[in-house]
Amino acid sequence: MKRKIILSFTIFVVLMLVISVVISGCARSRETDILDKTSSESAALPSETFAQTTQFTEGEVQEIGEEQQQPSSSSSVLAMQPKIIKSAFILIEIEKGTFNDKIIFLTNIAEKNNGFVSSTDSNSNPEGRITSGRILIRIPSDKFDSVIEEIKKIGNLKAINISGQDVTQEYVDLESRLKNYEAQEKVLLDLMAKAKSVKESIEVQRELSNVQGEIEVIKGRLNYLNNLISFSSIDVTITEPEEAAPIKGGGFINAVKRGAEGAIKVLNGITFFFIAISPILVVGGIIFLIVWGSLRAKNKRRTK
Repeated sequence: MKRKIILSFTIFVVLMLVISVVISGCARSRETDILDKTSSESAALPSETFAQTTQFTEGEVQEIGEEQQQPSSSSSVLAMQPKIIKSAFILIEIEKGTFNDKIIFLTNIAEKNNGFVSSTDSNSNPEGRITSGRILIRIPSDKFDSVIEEIKKIGNLKAINISGQDVTQEYVDLESRLKNYEAQEKVLLDLMAKAKSVKESIEVQRELSNVQGEIEVIKGRLNYLNNLISFSSIDVTITEPEEAAPIKGGGFINAVKRGAEGAIKVLNGITFFFIAISPILVVGGIIFLIVWGSLRAKNKRRTK
């Protein structure tokens, strides 16, 4: 009896396992059919359906294309050729009596290299002869190094300082701002043409004036940077050797001269002192005379 019960229980368990395996297989088969059907239906969708879900106007498509093609500020900086403002300061000692010749020579160097003289100034010695000065020349940036080498040869180089300022980032930012303002200007001009009342026209004109003012400021800054970038500055200071002051000799005559000069200086100082206090002496004298006169009058009265 027990064997029959055990056998029956075993058959029941085996049947349940078989049924569960069959059911799970059917479920997986159904899921596969659904996925295959979905894929085939998606592949069969016409291209017009996708076009309808992503419709844009022609202007919007163009703007999107421009946004995708427009590089970022950092990529623009990398793509643009570096904008460098070059400048140099040079100090040179020249031979005595050659100052004017060297100034003419530096001017010729600038003109020969398609540059120009920006400014000059000079200084004279106690004798009234010009012996030192400076000249600021502007030359094309591509000839900057070669011109410096020419200038070094005119005398004894005492000091030189070469610097370069990178303005690439500022240049890119200004160009980006300029494009934005020019786009705003175009839109405002269109609105101005479509204005239907005086009030609308005045409001648009006010905004248009502000935008155009910003455009002029940016263009002015760009022109200024372009000028500094295109023409480098070289500031040259040239000096002749300083003459040593003559040494005064000794001896009795020189001692007398120095003594006389010292006495004259002392007398000049005393004279200046009395001249400075003369108003005080005059006031004091007047007060003294008044007091002395009053005392004398009292003494006379007592005597009588």
